[in-house]
Amino acid sequence: MSMANLGGNTVLANSAVRPIPVLEIFGPTVQGEGMLAGRKTMFVRTAGCDYRCSWCDSAFTWDGSAKDDIRLMSAGEIIAALDQLGGSGYDHVTLSGGNPALLPQLQALISQLHDAGKKVALETQGSRWQDWFKQIDHLTLSPKPPSSGMETDWQQLDEIINRLLQNKSQFCLKVVVFDEQDLYYAKQVHARYPQVLFYVQPGNDQLAEQEQERLLPHLLARYQWLIEQVMADKELTSVFVLPQVHTWVWGNKKGF
Repeated sequence: MSMANLGGNTVLANSAVRPIPVLEIFGPTVQGEGMLAGRKTMFVRTAGCDYRCSWCDSAFTWDGSAKDDIRLMSAGEIIAALDQLGGSGYDHVTLSGGNPALLPQLQALISQLHDAGKKVALETQGSRWQDWFKQIDHLTLSPKPPSSGMETDWQQLDEIINRLLQNKSQFCLKVVVFDEQDLYYAKQVHARYPQVLFYVQPGNDQLAEQEQERLLPHLLARYQWLIEQVMADKELTSVFVLPQVHTWVWGNKKGF
C-alpha cells in the first residue's frame, strides 16, 4: 500500500518506521522506584527531554554531553540488543529517559515486545500524551516538584490521568522530595488525584559522590527524614514511602 492510500494513517505509519534515539540498553537489573520497586527488568533509555530539572540524574539524555553515544535504532534492533543481554531470563522492559513520551515511534517497539511475551513499563513526567500509553502495562507519572525548577502543567496532567483512568490502565504517581516545599507539592498532587496510587521518595542530592560508603548513610538519613514527615502528616494517608533502591545498591553509577 502506498503512502497516498494511507490517508489519516500516514502519521502513524511514519512514526512506526522512524528510528528510536537510544542512549542505553542495560539489564537485567531491579527497578529502583515506584510501584515496581524490586521488579526484575531490562531498561531502554531514550535520548531527549522537554524538561531541564536542576537535579536530574540523567542529564546526559538532554544536555548534549552524550550526543555521540546516541544510536538510532529500529524496534527490531532494540529487541535484539535486549535479547543479547537478557537472553531468556527476562520478561519485562522499562522505557526510561529523558522523556520517552516525546517519541510516537515507540509504538512499534511496545507492540513487538508484547508479541514476544514481554511486559512494558514507562517512566515519564506527565507532560506529553501518546496513544501508546494505553498499551503500557505499568506506567509511572512523575511530575516534578519546585526544587526541579520546572512548572507542572496541571491541565495536561489532568487530561493524561483522566485518559488513563478511562482506559483502566495500571499506573501510579510518584513525586521525588528534596525539601519541605517539595513535600507540600506532593500533598497537592495526592489531594488532586486521591484515586491514584501515590509514591514519594527522597531525592538524591549528591549526584557527584562516587564513594558508596559516604553516599549510602546520607541517602538513609534522607529516607528517614521523609518517613518521619509523612507519618506525622494527616493529609498524606494512602501513600507509599520508598527509597531509590538502585542508588542504595549502586550509588551514582550509570547502567544500573
